[in-house]
Amino acid sequence: MNQDRTHGIENDEITIDVTELLSVLWSKARIIILVAILFAVAAFGGTRIFITPMYTSTTSMYMLTRSDTSSSLTTGDLQTGTQLTQDYMELVKSRSVLEEVISVLNLDMTADELESTITTSNAENTRIMSISVENEDPELAKEIADALREAASVKIQDIMEIDAVNTIDEASMPQEPSSPSVMRNTMLGGVLGAILAIGVIALIFILDDTIKTPDDVEYYLGLNVLTSIPLWEGEPKVKKTRKRNMR
Repeated sequence: MNQDRTHGIENDEITIDVTELLSVLWSKARIIILVAILFAVAAFGGTRIFITPMYTSTTSMYMLTRSDTSSSLTTGDLQTGTQLTQDYMELVKSRSVLEEVISVLNLDMTADELESTITTSNAENTRIMSISVENEDPELAKEIADALREAASVKIQDIMEIDAVNTIDEASMPQEPSSPSVMRNTMLGGVLGAILAIGVIALIFILDDTIKTPDDVEYYLGLNVLTSIPLWEGEPKVKKTRKRNMR
């Protein structure tokens, strides 16, 4: 009998009744939803209160190179310009360009701090380069992007010896914050809350080794249940009254 009991316990440690687990999770659906809502509200409030909104301004420019003095643009010019765009993107973040922008705008930040707010990108197979600047002040983000484009244009022409750097779009004035995303953070908070609640409920279910049914007695203890006494719930209780002796 001891061997059967040990065998049953060992099986319980490695076996999970998925159907019963899903049933338990379904019965706790209200708790899971409530926890998810609480986490979503906390994420919404935390994003609104503790995270500073950031604005992104973007400007773009076009690099024009020619291999000779002719007025026509050759296929080789286009290929060369496309390959060199990566070099232009690095020059935008060069220390000399950043320090010039800081000096012109009288910014209270270091070159490294300014560089961390800049993102450069290049559309595939083009010589169009975009410069994006992120800042908590939308007007300052626009000013930095424009100043960065102008300083980078001069630097690129001097070092790369290209014919011209033409402005396609001046820096835009951001109207809405680019980050953080309140909706995304709220959804992530709700999902995290739901996952946490499901994990806790599942863990409690897995670790619960109490005997609840006759089948559990046979499974864990290796004993056959001969009979069981049903418990009647909701049965009215008989009230006892005392009789008083009448004198």
